[in-house]
Amino acid sequence: MSTKPDGDVPVRRIDRILAFMSLGLLALSIVCFFAIMIASSSGAKMDTGVWPVVGVLVYFAPIVAFAMLLAVLIMSFVRRARANRGG
Repeated sequence: MSTKPDGDVPVRRIDRILAFMSLGLLALSIVCFFAIMIASSSGAKMDTGVWPVVGVLVYFAPIVAFAMLLAVLIMSFVRRARANRGG
């Protein structure tokens, strides 16, 4: 893998995709959290419609987003180590 002239390893497309998907999942989780707070205070029935899916997103989206960020971090460390080793 070739490096840039200043010594940095170029960012790949999969890294960008995973990073932006992670950010999007975190934003979606925060929006769903506030939607649940607003809907429950206004007396909506939380056991019907789309609300169970919104509730599950609040629990699992941050975990998946963290796993994606961890994958990006590990891939960048491995790629940087390979570039420094010369392989």
